[in-house]
Amino acid sequence: MSEDMNEEDEIILEDLSTEELYELMHEDLYDGYIDEIAEEVNEALSREIAPYEILTKGLVAGMDIVGIDFRDGILFVPEVLMAAKAMKAGMAILRPLLAETGAPSVGTMVIGTVKGDIHDIGKNLVGMMMEGAGFEVIDIGINNSVDDYFEAMKQHNPDILGMSALLTTTMPYMRVVIQALKDANIRQNVTVLVGGAPLNDAFAEDIEADAYCRDAAVAVETAKKFMAIKRGEI
Repeated sequence: MSEDMNEEDEIILEDLSTEELYELMHEDLYDGYIDEIAEEVNEALSREIAPYEILTKGLVAGMDIVGIDFRDGILFVPEVLMAAKAMKAGMAILRPLLAETGAPSVGTMVIGTVKGDIHDIGKNLVGMMMEGAGFEVIDIGINNSVDDYFEAMKQHNPDILGMSALLTTTMPYMRVVIQALKDANIRQNVTVLVGGAPLNDAFAEDIEADAYCRDAAVAVETAKKFMAIKRGEI
């Protein structure tokens, strides 16, 4: 066991104030400590802190720091994936409790890679970061047809539809999906965000997506902005 882990073990959670507990959550999320996050979430629950407060002040606030440092090039994909896994450990405990208490969701997102494309690392990272920001994320995987997107939208009624492509040959399928949304008269019901290495702002504008997101951190910022607009906060 590393010295860092031994130092963590010396921290007695019960002795920490609530603010100190949240600060520790932020640090342990940043370092990707899965077991510690689970312990800290359970400690907060034992103090009868509302699950939604633990989510927002502990987990989401911690992932906001991760997102900023990822955007600024201080953290890289492997580190963010570790942080996201720690976040998921906390969410696994909180999710059923949040459902019971009817806690508000930031928003709902359906995300998937388009038909003909089987790349998913970027998509997975976006999904994890979105969940870390408090969104409910439904990941429908890779190689998705129009029907796949429509089925997920019918089932989950998302605020945001995220489409990913890593191949120049599969990029045009995003236009096919958006045109299908227009033909079905449901385009106006959902914010469409697109991403992937070969894309850019001009392509997103050309296919009439709402925005191009160059990485997961930008995707979170963009999604939050569109949700604020939807709620009339901007």
